[in-house]
This record gives sequence, C-alpha cells and structure tokens, in this order.
Amino acid sequence: MSEPRKKRPRDANQLAKAIVDIATGERDDNVPELTEAQRFAREGGKKGGVQRARTLTAERRREIAKQAALARWAAKSNR
Repeated sequence: MSEPRKKRPRDANQLAKAIVDIATGERDDNVPELTEAQRFAREGGKKGGVQRARTLTAERRREIAKQAALARWAAKSNR
C-alpha cells in the first residue's frame, strides 16, 4: 500500500517552495493510486445523484426541498 500524500503547507512562501521542489524533482509528490474498489465506488457515486434526480417525481422533490428549508430555518433559529 502506498503512503498517503503529505499535507501541503498553508503559508504561501512555504507552498511556493514545495511546488518548486516538486517540479525540480527534489521532493516527491506521491499520489496514491486508487484501488479497484475505490474506482468502482467513485463511478457509482457519480451516477447515483443523476439517476435519483431522474426518478423523483415533482411532488417528492417539493417534499424534499420543504424538509431541507425547514431544517435550515431550524438551524438558524437555534443559534
């Protein structure tokens, strides 16, 4: 299993140096490869929302939107 990617610095100067180091080959920017299961899950996730939107009726979409609006208003009133 490959190592996870190291976090990049937040400071602009340190980030710029890190990018130059990667570009010149002084530092390795290891990007782990996705496993077969991860690729499969990602593909399914991309299709899922579109397919769900196609199958929902207008009435059900309104119900979902109403629930979401009520939840947002409830969250704002609890602050």
